[in-house]
Formats: sequence, C-alpha cells, structure tokens
Amino acid sequence: MKLYMHPVSMTSRPVRLFIHEKGIPVDEEVVDLFTGAHHQEPFASINPNRLVPVLEDGDFRLTESSAILKYLAEKNDLPEYPKDLKRRARVNEIMDWFNANFYRDYAYGFIYPQVFPHHKRPTEEAHAETIKWGKANAENWLGILNDYWIGPDRKFLTGDEITIADYFGIGLITLGEVVHSDFSKYPNVKRWMDNVKAAIGKWGEVNEVFYGLVESTRDQPLEAIR
Repeated sequence: MKLYMHPVSMTSRPVRLFIHEKGIPVDEEVVDLFTGAHHQEPFASINPNRLVPVLEDGDFRLTESSAILKYLAEKNDLPEYPKDLKRRARVNEIMDWFNANFYRDYAYGFIYPQVFPHHKRPTEEAHAETIKWGKANAENWLGILNDYWIGPDRKFLTGDEITIADYFGIGLITLGEVVHSDFSKYPNVKRWMDNVKAAIGKWGEVNEVFYGLVESTRDQPLEAIR
C-alpha cells in the first residue's frame, strides 16, 4: 500500500499516526502542498479533488481521511474500529460530527485564514469578520465536544478504549496548536487530548514536522482559543 500525504496536513496526520502506531506496512509519498504539488500532475490525476491523503492498495484507490482509517482498521482486523454494531456506529457518528460540523468552522473559518495566505479574504474587514465568526462557531463546537461528547468521565471519545475516532479527532483539533490555543476553557477536551497523546507512542515521531510548523508561528499575532 502507498499513502500520498503531507506531514503537516491535518487530515494526513491521523492516518499516519495510525499506520505508524499499529505497524501497518504502508509506503509514504510526500505531496508538497507548499509548492502546489497537489495541483500538478501526476497527483492531480490521482485525486482530482487535489487533496491529501490518498491511499492506494493495489488497483484500489481511496480518498478521505475518515474512510482511509476505517479501511485500514478493517483490513488489518484492529480493535480500534469495533466489530459490535452499536460501538462501531458511535465511532462513525463522532467522526462524521468532526467532519461535517466541527472542522468546517474551526479550520476553514477560523485557523486557516490566519495561517495560510490562499485562505485570506479579499479585504481586511472581510478577513477580520471571517475569523471572528469562525472563532465564535468553533467555540460553540468545542463546548459541545467538552460537555456532550467527552464529559467529565470519559477517557476517550467513545469510552475507555482508544478508537480511530480519537486518531481522527486529535489530528484535527491539534490544528489549534498552530495558533497556540491552550484549550483551558475546555478542561474535558484538554484532558482527552492529553490521554490520546499519551496513548499513541509514535506521537512525537510522527508529528516532528508538524511541531516545526507550530514553532514557526510562535511570534505571529494570531487569534487563539484560550
């Protein structure tokens, strides 16, 4: 198998974490997002969406981080994607919630416009209002994650055992570290993040390049969640 990815891509990171942590034999090929390689051939034909990650397994090609995690867990018969129908449905539910609700506002409305030039709005006023609106919506979703999905007693997103939902969620929410959010307003979220990072032995190794990006933004005047 081969994974087309970039090490700082928030959607590549969950898959890379899972592959490395579980020792799944997958070759990795970097698609350099910072030079626009995802808009160029051959990758533009590999995934016309021009997004990473993409998994190739022989002549089978799969896009979307959530789908790739499910495929890899199922193919390798791993417990992080439970066989029990109701437990699996809960994993699917929270992964869909991250994708359809949380990440849209958190990333595209709040953080990406601050960090990546191609997400900047055409006027300073529009840009400032986008970030203000995105932050308010992101804080709403974080409150729901803190109070409803995790709560005071849950170690991981669906219970006491780590699942691919945790791999997926931690890859997305740690985008906030790029703008130096500390999540102190959301103690259950912060506790969950610490639990997941501690449970993934390969966390530091896989995220080395990502934390280089975090350091590169340390002195920038960025709006954070605190």
